[in-house]
Amino acid sequence: MKIVVAGIYKIIILFLLSEMVSYGQKNEIDSLLTAGTLEIYEHPDKALKIGLQIFNSQNSSVRVKIQSLIMISDAYSSKRDYRKAVTYLIKAQNLSNPIDNPIIKIRILTKTAIQYQQLRIYDKAIQYLDQARALSLNYPIKDSIQSSLGTNYSIRGLIYKEQLNCDIAIGYFDKGISEYKKIKTSFKNANLSIVSYNKGNCYILLSDNVLARKSFNEAIAYAKLIDAKSLQAFAQKGLAEVYTLEGRYNEAISELTEAEKISSDVGDLVLNQGLYKGLSENYLAINEWGNYQKFQNLYLETQKKITESERKSVGISLNEQQKMLDVQAGKLKMNYLLMIGGLLIVLLGIVFLIVRNHKSAKKQTKELKGTIKKLQVSSSESN
Repeated sequence: MKIVVAGIYKIIILFLLSEMVSYGQKNEIDSLLTAGTLEIYEHPDKALKIGLQIFNSQNSSVRVKIQSLIMISDAYSSKRDYRKAVTYLIKAQNLSNPIDNPIIKIRILTKTAIQYQQLRIYDKAIQYLDQARALSLNYPIKDSIQSSLGTNYSIRGLIYKEQLNCDIAIGYFDKGISEYKKIKTSFKNANLSIVSYNKGNCYILLSDNVLARKSFNEAIAYAKLIDAKSLQAFAQKGLAEVYTLEGRYNEAISELTEAEKISSDVGDLVLNQGLYKGLSENYLAINEWGNYQKFQNLYLETQKKITESERKSVGISLNEQQKMLDVQAGKLKMNYLLMIGGLLIVLLGIVFLIVRNHKSAKKQTKELKGTIKKLQVSSSESN
């Protein structure tokens, strides 16, 4: 699960980067927005500062304000503060409701799906992905939705990897790669690196080391094209895992050591945890106890930090689940009340008909008695 979380929030961020290019740079605020988005993963605090500056600017249009809120939300996701990430996403959703802009709606729907995926509420995530895909497929300018579709399929791959199996997930990863390759900008290389990395993880689970190595090497190559050190480090970590499974411990240590070096400024807890764990296990395998103990301690320290962060996320997930249950309970209650109301109306109708028929029958009986009495009187007079 930690591998999945790491892969997915990079897809979120880099999806936003490629979407930014499609809007074009119209003014200084747009340039600031792009600059802030580029800082989301490596320096999220800078992105937060820029995002708030843009949102509070009187010169920002509604479109730009929405983009700034999404950027802020993703910066908090990068910091693994999912509570605040969700808060700013909701603000973006509310601000976008009156706007008739399919591209913005697709982005927000996709982002909402990703947030639900992070919270492991998969049915809601799929629901939003379906809405986003429908809008994307109906959008007439196909060049504008390739990134959206690529991300949509990639997120589905991650979800199905967790819910179903890797064979199905790989099919969606391949669809995502196919869409990303249609993009003309260099941002596609980041997303291609991420999806290839996740494919590699799937092949490890399927015990196919050959295809796993191929996928990780492709992920490394794509990352190097754009000098994305963090993505390269994740891919090298995956490649090192294959080497470990094959008993090539020194080669694994070499990959992990380089990955740790190039990503030292990133500060990603999940990445660091994976690197420390890999290094400790491989040093243990070659009986280097000093290095084993060093990286084992670093691994445990990082794991503790991640657990504290995930505890907050679980709280959000429980709250979301409770909200869903409350909504369902409300619907059931409403349906129950409607049913009772309907039955009461039917019963009242039946009672009304019975009373009316009773009165009608009573009147007819009275009239009949009157008629009979008249006939009797007439008969007596005749006699």
